[in-house]
Amino acid sequence: MAKRREEDFESLLEENAAVAAEFDNDIFIPDSFDSTQRDLQDRQALRRVAGLSTELTDISEAEYRKLRLERVVLVGVWTEGSSRDAENSMTELAALAETAGSQVLEALIQRRDKPDPATFIGSGKVSELKSVVAATGADTVICDGELSPGQLRNLENKVKVKVVDRTALILDIFAQHAKSREGKAQVELAQISYLLPRLRGWGDSLSRQAGGIGGRGPGETKIEVDRRRIRDKMAKLRIEIAEMKVARDTKRQERRRHSIPSVAIAGYTNAGKSSLLNRMTNAGVLVQNALFATLDPTVRRAESADGRVYTLTDTVGFVRHLPHELIDAFRSTLEEVSSADLILHVVDGSHEDPMGQITAVRQVIRDIGGEKIPEIIAINKAEIADPETIREIMRAEPDAYPISVHTGLGIEKLIAAIEGSLPRPKVEVRVLLPYDQGHLVNRIHEEGEIISEEYEGEGTALHALVDEGLYAALKRYSVSTT
Repeated sequence: MAKRREEDFESLLEENAAVAAEFDNDIFIPDSFDSTQRDLQDRQALRRVAGLSTELTDISEAEYRKLRLERVVLVGVWTEGSSRDAENSMTELAALAETAGSQVLEALIQRRDKPDPATFIGSGKVSELKSVVAATGADTVICDGELSPGQLRNLENKVKVKVVDRTALILDIFAQHAKSREGKAQVELAQISYLLPRLRGWGDSLSRQAGGIGGRGPGETKIEVDRRRIRDKMAKLRIEIAEMKVARDTKRQERRRHSIPSVAIAGYTNAGKSSLLNRMTNAGVLVQNALFATLDPTVRRAESADGRVYTLTDTVGFVRHLPHELIDAFRSTLEEVSSADLILHVVDGSHEDPMGQITAVRQVIRDIGGEKIPEIIAINKAEIADPETIREIMRAEPDAYPISVHTGLGIEKLIAAIEGSLPRPKVEVRVLLPYDQGHLVNRIHEEGEIISEEYEGEGTALHALVDEGLYAALKRYSVSTT
């Protein structure tokens, strides 16, 4: 079996050689399976431009100001793993920062046993960071980790510019890319959940109680009022998301009632999940070479070679250390993965650390309770990936298939593997359906597995495998085998 997989991969490499020679990673030529990309054009229309100031020389010029790229310095603490792991983490943080609309100027990494409890990095590194910020003219520092409220405040006081952490950065990207009503509500809930313990004010304005007549006695400080309002807003958002979840659950239950298998496309952000869905179903989903380009799940109908119907669902991308606020807020969306019959795990084969991406994605799947669901791995971007890297993944993962969404190589084998892994009906039936029961014949074709079909004078004679729900509707038309 292993030898056959190696031979299949070698044939794929030979077939792909001509395409790889002409492939340009920076130029994207739309194929017929890609969407019209109107959403992408709208998103790019709001793109920030380097060199344009946000500062105002006069308040009357407020309506004429233009956005500019934030100039950021990245800071990371390397506590475990190899130096390559630390560099990959900083590269990913830079990509996140650029996706959020920033210009990365410099990056600093410090080797420590654990982050400093006061400033995340040590006092010596803080001085170095302050010098780098002053020399580069940066206006923001982004830390590769989640900062406590105390670390955030102390670091800002020392470097004298805005400081954000990895969690806030990812939340900002989600806020920019959220499109649907449910997605916007989920992002807002995650943002204010993150904000609540970090709420601060200018000087003492949020901690000052009113004095004089009418201000004496028990009362709330300004910061307490704001915290109460945030908690009220969180409660309202949770109710709204729960109401929207009902509609999603109803659609999912309807598919379950008809025994339609579901395949969830999961994977690291920017691995090519939406592109694969477009290639397989012509879904027209937004495709962009950016992290977390699509947030809202998209469900599309597909049909197997033997006529069985199943669904493919594109889900939000995962990343290392995905914020818990996002997992909690997007739980109703992530349930599309945890309730699927099969997980199609898309991996970027051209990435420097694809096995690390696989580990990170499986950690999130475990967090949402989907670790027992069967999984197929699609190693995307095989046309530009290192062949030895793909071989390493295939040796480690028995159900891995190298593909190229861009060129279409390996897609047919992947689809065959998906169809072969779908749950099959278990009840064997022999029925004679009158010709006025054509809807039942159609259901057997879509939900069951036809063994034989004949047309007789009284109706359609079928020998098939079906699930228990469909068997209940067919039982009255059963015929004897004798």
